Amino acid sequence: MTAVAPARELREDVRPHVLEDEDHEWGPLHSPRQAGGLLDVFRQRYLLWLLVRKEVKLRYSASFLGLLWSYVMPITRFCVYYFIAVGIFNRGHSSPNRGLHIFSGMIIMQFFQTALSAGAKAVIKNKSLLRKVNIPREMFPVATIAVSIYNLLPMYVVLLVGDYLYGWNPDAQGMACAALAFVIIVIYGLGFAILLSATNVFVRDISNVVDVFNTVMRWTAPIIYTYSMILPTLKQHPLITQFYVCNPINAAVMLNNRAFWIPSFPDNYPRPPNVTPIQQGVIDELPAMIFQRGLIVLAAGFVFLYIAQLVFRRVEGRFADKL
Repeated sequence: MTAVAPARELREDVRPHVLEDEDHEWGPLHSPRQAGGLLDVFRQRYLLWLLVRKEVKLRYSASFLGLLWSYVMPITRFCVYYFIAVGIFNRGHSSPNRGLHIFSGMIIMQFFQTALSAGAKAVIKNKSLLRKVNIPREMFPVATIAVSIYNLLPMYVVLLVGDYLYGWNPDAQGMACAALAFVIIVIYGLGFAILLSATNVFVRDISNVVDVFNTVMRWTAPIIYTYSMILPTLKQHPLITQFYVCNPINAAVMLNNRAFWIPSFPDNYPRPPNVTPIQQGVIDELPAMIFQRGLIVLAAGFVFLYIAQLVFRRVEGRFADKL
């Protein structure tokens, strides 16, 4: 008993010096867990690339068509939407080139829904890797967003082909709207993926909630119908109108419409003298100051992403107990 006490006292004397003294020859001890969040993810870009490559290979493994499914699925979905929109909802409405309107909005919605569904499962799906390798946990939802972007590119190819066939006349403001729409969905998609992937570790019902949310979101965005079709109803409720227009998905959809649908309006589109078809199309089919509203939505998106990151960092230390 007398021999053990000095040893315990010695360890207690030494421990504070090793842990807290920054002048120690080994330096202060730090937690092996990463502390940089998203910054650490992009510092380890090679690991991120490996995760993305793995996800893409798993998606198309043992598939006969492989990457061609990225073209077949959006074209099939477009045909269904076009039949419903033009054959049922378009009666008495004169908006031209509805096919481009539907597809330019559909690719935004498809990206966001995929980001939510895959992002919610990002941590749970990679739990075995999470236990073995010390990497930033945010890398898993970031990888799902990167894969979603990879799958989005073929849809833009199909959209550009359709634009060419309809006589698309791109302009600088439209291209700025396209870039803004893309950044908005990436920022919000990443924020939701980070937040939902952490929440799903503790509440496994999140995946089902996401499915319900995606169903509702699909029919509330101006894809099958145009903004001008519901504007008379929205005008009766100004507060709901502002909420509808500033919804990040609706804003991104309408910004994409501005870039890839409005510039396809024909020269014989009804308009006053000295007004171009694009200018009149923006007035008739989109809310006022859509680009400025998009910038506000984007600024709010960065705030949302920051909050999602804080929540993730707060709870990730308990992932091992739940996985």
